[in-house]
Amino acid sequence: MPSCLGNRGVGNKVGRVIAWARMPLLALAEARGILFAWVPVLIAMGIGIWFALPQEPVPWHYAALAAAFCAGLALHRWGPEMAQPFVVVCLCVLLGVLAAGARAHWVEAPILGFRYYGAVEGRIILVDRSQSDQIRLTLDRVVLERTAPERLPERVRISLHGTQGFFTPEPGQTILATAHLSAPEGPVEPGAFDFRRMAFFDRLGGVGYTRVPVLMLAPPEPGAQWINRFRAHLRHAVEARIAGDPGAFAAALVTGDRAGISRVAQDNLRAANLAHLLAISGLHMALLTGFVFATLRYGLALLPVVALRVNTKKLAAGCALGAGAFYLALSGGNVATERAFVMVAVMLGAVLFDRRALSLRSVALAACVLLLAQPETLLEPGFQMSFAATVALIAGYSALRGRVQAHRFPAWATAAGTVVFTSFLAGMATAPVAAAHFNRIAEYGLLANVISVPVMGLAVMPAAVLAALLSPFGLEGPALWVMGQGTEWILWVAETVAGWEGAVRAVPSPQAAVLPVMALGALWLILWRGPVRFAGLAPMAVAFVLWAQQERPPILVSADGGLIGVSLGQGRVLSVEKGAGFTARQWLENDGDMADQAGAAARAGFEGKAGLRHIGFAGWQIAHLKGKAGLAQLDKACAQADLVILGARAEGAPPAGCQIIDAGKLRQTGPLALWAEEGGLLRAEPTKTQSRMWTGTRHAARFYISRPEARQAAKR
Repeated sequence: MPSCLGNRGVGNKVGRVIAWARMPLLALAEARGILFAWVPVLIAMGIGIWFALPQEPVPWHYAALAAAFCAGLALHRWGPEMAQPFVVVCLCVLLGVLAAGARAHWVEAPILGFRYYGAVEGRIILVDRSQSDQIRLTLDRVVLERTAPERLPERVRISLHGTQGFFTPEPGQTILATAHLSAPEGPVEPGAFDFRRMAFFDRLGGVGYTRVPVLMLAPPEPGAQWINRFRAHLRHAVEARIAGDPGAFAAALVTGDRAGISRVAQDNLRAANLAHLLAISGLHMALLTGFVFATLRYGLALLPVVALRVNTKKLAAGCALGAGAFYLALSGGNVATERAFVMVAVMLGAVLFDRRALSLRSVALAACVLLLAQPETLLEPGFQMSFAATVALIAGYSALRGRVQAHRFPAWATAAGTVVFTSFLAGMATAPVAAAHFNRIAEYGLLANVISVPVMGLAVMPAAVLAALLSPFGLEGPALWVMGQGTEWILWVAETVAGWEGAVRAVPSPQAAVLPVMALGALWLILWRGPVRFAGLAPMAVAFVLWAQQERPPILVSADGGLIGVSLGQGRVLSVEKGAGFTARQWLENDGDMADQAGAAARAGFEGKAGLRHIGFAGWQIAHLKGKAGLAQLDKACAQADLVILGARAEGAPPAGCQIIDAGKLRQTGPLALWAEEGGLLRAEPTKTQSRMWTGTRHAARFYISRPEARQAAKR
């Protein structure tokens, strides 16, 4: 009997353990109706896994994943109830992986595999400006001399230097240029932004420049590129009525074409955290559709004949959706505008189907649509900032619902408080993303937004809609004047705030895991329910600690060996003051350093004349040779230095005991990051760590550099 009682006691304990173990599973199964907001998060995880793969998956990989997805669907249909949440997790992750792979194969197009100089013929599909403030043309229907049709890129982009102005570039024109072209460049250092990947998904197979006049071969064909031509016509019309940067700003708001706005104005907008007003995104789409929706709904309510017979709310939502679709087409259909339109369409669709328009569920649905249609947008700052701001605003105002009674305050105080609270929430949500991608924090961005966003919402965008409605009758003048006054005010605010001392603070780039960990913590805090939601604060804190402890590479070598950057006490010192300007700027920005290339090159560290420069680091003597003059001094450099960085391809065997990294080696590895290790070694981290569709190369492995034995003996 005692034995039986003992067994029964053990059985009860086991039963209680099983019951406790089943409780979380039952809770998840019962909460399935409120877990939809996690679906885009899980899809994003699958997309992130696909982009992080070191090698391109082969067809049988996708076949296996598709089979697993089908098996998961069957398990979801006929499997046990408590297993359903875990099945959905696996299905969403697999869906993200498959969507990313399908998208990559869908957009795959030839990439220029060599450096090209010669005649370039093509049709203009986009006119914009480069970072150096030069007019830039994106061409399709590309023809290159001495190049087989199957090797021709689908699109190329050319910056116009030198004497131009023989015609005004407009979409639809067929042009002829003599240009330098090459494949899009990869990251400037390990882990940095990969322009080559972005260009691949834009089907941009070649980039370059021309220094000779571009000629127009043929005007636009009738009906061809009509929307882009209409955009260009509209931009010129707005700029003709509103002079200077305010007119270019207004034209950019209407058409998405920013070719007319100056680089100074754009820099001021970034420094004041107002650059989001320039790009057509969620704010503009919401203001436009919101104005159309409110005007129609309340305007039709004044007509009893209509209001009593028609659901004016749904009619207004349908018209606002049409206005948003036209705005999407007019703006050129870039990713930011597409994302904004999908979100607005989901919200207006909720109105049409009698659902709540602004909810986390509608935002999640919009995110699912965008991630499955264009998985590459997950990696873009626009996607991250847009959804971060939207989720934060919905969560913030949901938390205030029932706690703050607006009727107790004057109307002006409620309006002002709403603007400040909205700007604060959006700014707090987007600031880490902006800092991680752009290495800048606008210290007075909240103030600039508080005094600029109301002008955008109450004057600029309504005036733009009125101007569009009145232009067929020739009555758009007053509306354009109001729009010009509003954009002039915004640009004045940007210039004033950007001129304040300490307006911009630089921050270093975080490691790759920081933003995902931070986002998961924030989403857990927002989406989960109950006290356990505050567990999301832990990963957010971990992310900030990782960011604060981020260590930048002490030595960076450019892709061609023409530039070296060594981090010393006063900041990174560069080996040359001119050349490789984009690489130098990116290195300094990633360091959180606001110096320019000339200032960084003037810092103490490198010695010697151009062509042969020396610097000491962690007991190593490093020489940098550049050009033919440097190549001629290779023997001298090897005699003096432990390591030689050669901005050219070494000819023949190097001198005995000479450690060389030349342009040939760098073609295999990409830009290098060098770290000092114990035992007098240098650890070299390559940039070409992936062999993917957009890289076109085999991935390189980490390697170590040891000091020549003769020099080690001399050190002893």
